[in-house]
Amino acid sequence: MTTTARGPGIPDHRSPGRYVWWLVVSQRGRVAAGASYGSLWMVGLMLPPYVLSRAIDEGLVPGRMPVLIGWVAVLLGVGVANAWLAVMRHRTMTRIRMDATFRTVRVLVAHTLRLGAALPHKVTAGEVVTIGIGDVAVISQTLTMTGPGVGAVLAYGGVAVLLLSVSPLLAGVVLLGVPLLAVLVGPLLGRLQGAESRYRERQSGLAARLTDLVGGLRVLNGLGGKEVFTDRYRRDSRALRSEGYRVGSVTSWVQALGVGLPTLFLAAVTWLAARMAAQGAITVGELVAVYGYAAALVVPVSFFIEGGYDLTRGLVAARRVVRFLRLEPDAADGPGDAAGDAPECAAALRDPASGVEVVPGLLTALAAARPAESAAVVDRLGRFADSAATWGAVRLDEIALSQVRDRIVVADNEAELFPGTLREVVGGRRDRTEEAIDRAVRTALAEDIVRGLPDGLDSAVEAQGRNLSGGQRQRLRLVRALLADPEVLLAVEPTSAVDAHTEAGIAARLHRARAGRTTVVTSTSPLLLDRADRVYFLVDGRVVAVGSHRQLLDGQPGYRRLVSRGEDGDGADDGTGPAGVAEAPLTPEDAR
Repeated sequence: MTTTARGPGIPDHRSPGRYVWWLVVSQRGRVAAGASYGSLWMVGLMLPPYVLSRAIDEGLVPGRMPVLIGWVAVLLGVGVANAWLAVMRHRTMTRIRMDATFRTVRVLVAHTLRLGAALPHKVTAGEVVTIGIGDVAVISQTLTMTGPGVGAVLAYGGVAVLLLSVSPLLAGVVLLGVPLLAVLVGPLLGRLQGAESRYRERQSGLAARLTDLVGGLRVLNGLGGKEVFTDRYRRDSRALRSEGYRVGSVTSWVQALGVGLPTLFLAAVTWLAARMAAQGAITVGELVAVYGYAAALVVPVSFFIEGGYDLTRGLVAARRVVRFLRLEPDAADGPGDAAGDAPECAAALRDPASGVEVVPGLLTALAAARPAESAAVVDRLGRFADSAATWGAVRLDEIALSQVRDRIVVADNEAELFPGTLREVVGGRRDRTEEAIDRAVRTALAEDIVRGLPDGLDSAVEAQGRNLSGGQRQRLRLVRALLADPEVLLAVEPTSAVDAHTEAGIAARLHRARAGRTTVVTSTSPLLLDRADRVYFLVDGRVVAVGSHRQLLDGQPGYRRLVSRGEDGDGADDGTGPAGVAEAPLTPEDAR
């Protein structure tokens, strides 16, 4: 598609109708060609009845065989030309639909990337799935109106002119009958739009529930809530099915009337023309012509009805796309929207809500009985949540977001792992040297993952790392964060899914690898806490004590109870992946 290869352009998302019109004008040359082919094809359908009537009236006369042969040749030529026009119309309209599909997909993907981390907070996964799978195709189908839809109008007018030469009465019936069909179908299209909107909303909600069910199946099993969630999904599924029946009921009436009404209209016009022929008001050839005109008119009339049906569904789908495109990122990203610049050199990060102060160059640990509390501190320090957090003397929310993202990296334990080679998965958006990758792999104690995969760093990793164990996925996320080499690294539970031996090795190597750099980890594991330069003990989201791990063990009974529960290693992943790759053992160097 040469048009979309240059970029999708800037969509007009002021309204659903404007968005559909933008898809039309974005490929105006191709749409003009499709409309031309469709119009010529549709008008061409009206020519055979006229040629046939002339062949009957002028050729079926004794001694006029050459005239008959001439009209038959004309009829054959019209048929061949119309067949070629039909092929070109179909080919062009297919390209129009494909262009609209790919253009909308590219617009949605670009906006998804623009939303970034704000996306999960603004729209459900089910909504995105429904738009991507269903709505895009429905909108593209709407553009079919630009071809035969224009031709239908011209064919309707052409038949009226031809019938005027035969009988003004028949022309009047046709001119009044077609609008009457549209009036009869119009109310159904309004009902269809309402039913289709409700169905799409329920469909996206159910898709979101299914996504949550699949993603949290292990947790639900552990909590015993799988049956409750399944019952809710089953109830919502039945409601969606009922809504689908209502949509199907209205759709069936629209489609039935789209076929039945033109047929009844054809019968009425043919009956009237037959009576006129019997009375001698028109010739036999004109009777045949009228029948042919009415039969051919079924095609444009059907296109009128189908076009209204497609437009109704397309506007419903476009409304969802427009609503998605109107979503805005959480924060502006540009110097013009920022009141201050980030500190030129290393500076302390402070979170007034909790009392945490991250000193530059140290490994700081946050320990809380509820992991969500320490994770919330990281979200504020990484500017993923609104807060009064400061970096040096400047509030974080007054610094251009691009500067924050370049220098502060939040390593979320649930961060996405996109499909690709292992090298691409850990490398991120930049090419990394072999030495840098090796250092990060050693720090995260992930050498066994590289060795255990068939092609090492060039081995394929599936989406979400499905061909790896939980512990392996977690270590790869840590490798990726270390390769980014940020000035400030905020890691949420970086060792929660590995065994104690591997955790001890990671803690030792992480401390050495990030020496002199600012690093924050959230954990309640004594193996990791013991390597931290400073530990903050949080209760109800607030700092109640700060010091080294051993100082807090001696002076804080609550802290001692908290970290002692982490020593049994319950719930840790055994680190064995599908290929039987075990977690790396603790080396003597790490134990020192």
